[in-house]
Amino acid sequence: MKTRSLFTLAMFLAVILRAAEPTTEEAGILSHIPRERVQSSGLTSVGYSKRRHILEIEFANGAIYRYFEVSPAVHRDLMTSESKTRYYDASIKKNYRSVRVRPRVKDQSPN
Repeated sequence: MKTRSLFTLAMFLAVILRAAEPTTEEAGILSHIPRERVQSSGLTSVGYSKRRHILEIEFANGAIYRYFEVSPAVHRDLMTSESKTRYYDASIKKNYRSVRVRPRVKDQSPN
């Protein structure tokens, strides 16, 4: 009887865990950070969350990346730089942990 109860419990937990796994749509990042358009050859828009210190950048190729633990000063310097793409390459790219919010347009599969 004990073995059957353990088996039933294990099956129940497996079903619950499988249901809790996010689908590919749910696993994507939904952005609530407003971005403003910028004059740049490589960047299209930039958004920043002061509360969470998250910088979000949309690139000319359609990709959107989110950068974590970015100080307000870095955001300010990016927005006031003469060349936003050059500032991004020198001060942001590879200096902050990031996640891709949306792939570049070429990488997106047609629906």
